[in-house]
Amino acid sequence: MVFSKPVYIEEGKIFIPAKVPIKQKDLDILQTRGIANVQTEGIPSFSDADEIQDDDAPNSDKAPDNDSDTLPGKSNVTLSLSEVQENKGAYRTYMQLIEKINILLLRIASNDIITDNHSISMISAQLLQAVRNQRRQFIGYILGGEVKGNEMAKSSVNTAILSALIAQELKLPHHKTLNIVIGALLHDSGMLRLPKEITNKRGELSETERRRMHSHPLLAHGIVTKELNYHNEVGNVVLHHHERWDGKGYPFGFSGERIDKGARIVSIADAFEAMVSHKSYRNPIVGYQAIKNLLADNSSRFDPNLLKAFVRIIGIYPIGSIVSLNNNSIGRVTDTRPEAPLRPKIQILIDEDRKAFANEQGPFIDLLQRKTLYITKALTAKEIAELNA
Repeated sequence: MVFSKPVYIEEGKIFIPAKVPIKQKDLDILQTRGIANVQTEGIPSFSDADEIQDDDAPNSDKAPDNDSDTLPGKSNVTLSLSEVQENKGAYRTYMQLIEKINILLLRIASNDIITDNHSISMISAQLLQAVRNQRRQFIGYILGGEVKGNEMAKSSVNTAILSALIAQELKLPHHKTLNIVIGALLHDSGMLRLPKEITNKRGELSETERRRMHSHPLLAHGIVTKELNYHNEVGNVVLHHHERWDGKGYPFGFSGERIDKGARIVSIADAFEAMVSHKSYRNPIVGYQAIKNLLADNSSRFDPNLLKAFVRIIGIYPIGSIVSLNNNSIGRVTDTRPEAPLRPKIQILIDEDRKAFANEQGPFIDLLQRKTLYITKALTAKEIAELNA
């Protein structure tokens, strides 16, 4: 892992200079000194072939300073030592995808006309292949919320991952699934062409501002079809993703199956991602509560059949959920199964005598095999915080 700006142990004390790879011996030093976090204002890169562009270099692909609230790639980022050490496999791919999409969104925000969509198609194909091979890990990253910064890029990647999972569950053809992934990655790109005083406004929008906000699917459609030269199968995904099953959405008020199927998929993925992600105005909702919220929709906003497919994938108790069992023990869900959503695989964190396992070394239990054990409830965010206190 290398960064375009220096990495600091604390203010004024450099750990690694800019563009110098972090090596295992450096991580060993951090562990020896008991340092769990480092800070940087730089952009990470994850392979020797990746080119890192200095933020201060001329002609760099960065947005103006007043765009930093929308795309916080320049903000100070805190990284945990465990995250740096896990910079491999699925996690490395996940971070690469976020980094690449962030660069693309910065270009769109800067009104940089992108005439070649090949790189976006390659990113989408990479994401789709990664999700096929490592479904559980990617769901865990989304629900874990460990990655900080580049919020819009992260949201786009997360929505695309969840959309890909739904499309795969429905056994859609590869080319249709790929188009849905591309649309999911770009579904909110139109927000970058709206005035910052609207997108960054904390209070209630005026009626005029609301109409402008509701135009962002139209703006995204223009970016996708006119600037990136994708056909309407991708364009309709971004154009319709705010339509509702009951016809009360925007921009056209379409209802039911008149709404593009890819857009109906992205709508569910986007809503779930928004609930489980940290927002400036609220804390994230635990996965179990987010699923409950979706199931309470009652065929108003979402296609009920697509919603059922999504629940089969994520489960009633999504990966990472902290749950209480009938024997008084507490565990974390590590995997789900569509055929038995109430009986996932879990790792015990606190045993039935309320003794916590050190370093999360508790046993793994398959509730489908252990018939005498069952989940009594999912812990709320407040209960989890009290548990960790």
